[in-house]
Formats: sequence, structure tokens, C-alpha cells
Amino acid sequence: MGCLSETHKQGIGGLQMDRRLCDAALEGDVTSLCQLIHEDPLVLDKAALKCLDKNPLHIAAILGHVDFAKEILQFDSAFFMCLARDRDGRNPLHLAAMYGKVAVLLVLIRAEFQAALEKTDGGGTVLHLCIKYNQLEALKILVDKLKDPEFVNAKNEDGMTILHLAVYYGQYQTIKFLLVDAGVEVNIKNANGKTALDLLFGQGVTKSSEISRSLQQSGALKAKDIRSPIDDRKLKQLEWFEKSREAIMVVAILIATMAFQAGISPPGGLWQDDLLVGPNPHTIGEAVMAQKHPKYYWLLIRANTIAFVSSLSTIILLIRGSSISSKYLMPLLAFVMWLAIAAIAITYAIALVTVAPKGARGRQLGNTSDILVILLMVWSGWMVTTLYEINALFKKWLKIRRMDSRGYSFSDFGSQLLSRLSLRAPRSSGGVTPCTPATPLP
Repeated sequence: MGCLSETHKQGIGGLQMDRRLCDAALEGDVTSLCQLIHEDPLVLDKAALKCLDKNPLHIAAILGHVDFAKEILQFDSAFFMCLARDRDGRNPLHLAAMYGKVAVLLVLIRAEFQAALEKTDGGGTVLHLCIKYNQLEALKILVDKLKDPEFVNAKNEDGMTILHLAVYYGQYQTIKFLLVDAGVEVNIKNANGKTALDLLFGQGVTKSSEISRSLQQSGALKAKDIRSPIDDRKLKQLEWFEKSREAIMVVAILIATMAFQAGISPPGGLWQDDLLVGPNPHTIGEAVMAQKHPKYYWLLIRANTIAFVSSLSTIILLIRGSSISSKYLMPLLAFVMWLAIAAIAITYAIALVTVAPKGARGRQLGNTSDILVILLMVWSGWMVTTLYEINALFKKWLKIRRMDSRGYSFSDFGSQLLSRLSLRAPRSSGGVTPCTPATPLP
């Protein structure tokens, strides 16, 4: 190594590194290291704090001096040396990976795992360095030890993942390893919106046919052929919206039909004759209930009208199509239908009270007022529960909306609201010389 000269030794360790410590690091001389430590117990601490470029652990990592590195790692200063960066922003573990010093790499990973997760000053990871300097064995060790999919798919300063780089440099064996054992995302895009397959077809890469076959067998696509998760979600939301429209239309028509029938033919029927004089004067076609139970009749008419109008309004909105966005329309329709259902239920309860038989037969069927009380209690309990759930969902939406306006939408609130009404929406090769590509990085 050309750093045996006095000038180069100073350049490697920085102006403040002890010359003898630099010599020991260059030679991997553990005996000399121990002697220096015996003479000055703080010699490693001084080197860790004062070196302007590479400390002794950097040098040991470059040259593969395993025993020397192990000896340094026994001291308290090892933590600082493991994380210390040289002028190029690389720590000793980065250098061990770059130069393919696998034995030193394993020692450094065991000693200080955090060093493997540190990025270089340029934003790349140690895995990017392995690809750039074509160190497949070091890459395999790091992937096996780290076991972090997010780290494996991290991007460098150019927005390139390690798969992008491996394809760009034409490293066929590395690509096979990444696709089979590393868990890389084959269709992730770089800063220019290109996938690994785009890079392959856009560059004059050697072994392109083998690489292309491996990529495509792993499901790789060109960027133009990828449908984003957002598009899939929009498609699912559209399908759900159409199904919900159909379901709401059916329910609205049924309620409108019932309300219409109850309106023109109320419980008890209609008078079939005219009686202008008497205790109950009436004309033909009038509701019997209006004479016999006037209080209940007008309650029934009000509730029935609410159900009828709500249903018709829903039908009109669904037929003509509203300019209101679906994320606001669906919660609105859900509320209107909830109102219609509640009104038709009240209509039924009133009708039940007025037509229930009295006297001996009534006692056999149960007291009418008791039946009504039970129905109202059950209905009220269900309605209170529903209102509580709606209120809780709305508060949740408001809270998350304030925290992150992109994390939760009004359509999400509407979807959950509709789900309470049973209209559920569907729920994502050695060497240390960097590869020099013929063309600039895309």
C-alpha cells in the first residue's frame, strides 16, 4: 500500500495520529498496539477524537486486519471509532464492505450494529456501496444480518435502490440474489420515475437478456404498466360506490312504496259513505282513523310524510346524479336514509297502536300500550347506539383530519358510517474499483 511513506501515513490518520499507531494499523501489528496502549492508555481515545480522516479502525477495515480490529474493539473508544467518518463520510464498516473484507465486516457488525445502518454523507447506504464496488459476499452478509426490508429498499441521493444500481451496472449474480433472497421491491421507482426494468431497456447493459428474464419472472414491470395503489383504491371505491347506490335505491323505493300506501290507505281504512249529521260527521274517502284516533292520525301523517319525502329525495339524487362529490354525497344519503327508516318505524308503531284489538282478544294478544313501550325502548336503544357510533366516528375523523389532512378523508368517515347501516365498503465480484458505467446515471 502506498501509505508507508511518512506523508501518506499522516494523510491516512490525520495530522494528530501517533505515527507508531498508524504503522501498527497498517501492518495489523497487535503486539505493537498493545505496547502503545501500555505506554499511553489513552492513545486510542486520542486517535478517536483527533483524527481528521481515518482512525486506526478505518485502516484495519480497509486492509482486513481482523485481529487488530478485535483488539481495538475491546476498549471504550471503540464506539466512537466504529461510528467515526472519514473525509468521504464513511465509517469503518462501510470501508470493510467496500473492500470486501468479510471477516472484519462480521466483527464490526457484532461490535456496533448501528454502524451498518448509518448512511454515507451522500445519502446512500452500505448496501449501495456493496453494489457500487461489486462486493456480493459483503452484500449477502449485510442483508442476512440486517433483515430489514425498508433498509434493503432504501434509496440513495439519486433516488436509486440497490436493485436499480445492480441492473445499471449489469451485475447478474447480484440481481439474482436480490430477487430471490433479499426481498427487494422489483417495481419501485427511482427519482426519475423509472423501474429496474426501465433502466435495463434504457441502457446498453451486458447480459441484458438474462437479467430481463430474471426480472420479469419476479414480476418486474415498466413504469407505464404499473397501476399505483392509489388507482386501485379509487377503483375499489368506485365499485363500492356503485354497489351502495344500488342498495340505497332499493331501500328508498321500498320505503317510498310503504309510505305511499300508508298515506292513501291509513290503518282502519276509509269511510265508504257520507254522514253530514251525527256524532261523527264524515264524507266518503276520508280516513276512519282521523275520526276515531285524531291524535294518532296526525302523528302518523307527519312521520309517514317524513319517510316518503326522504325516500323520494334519495331516489331523485341517485337518478339524476348530483354534482356533490361522492365523499360528501354518501354520508348525506346515509343520514337521509337513516331518517326515512326511523320515520317509517314510527309510522308502524302508531299503526300498531290504532289497529290492535281491544277487549278479550286484546288481552290475549297483550296490552297495546305495553307492546308500544317495549318497541319504543328497543328502538330508542338501537338509535342511541347508532348515534353514539356516528358521533364517535365523526370525532375520530375531525381529530385525525387536524393531525394529518392526508391521513383520513371524509369518504372514510362516510364508509364507516354506511357500514353501520349494513352497506359496508371493501376495505394497499471482488475488487475494490468502482464499476464505471458507460453512460451517466439516469
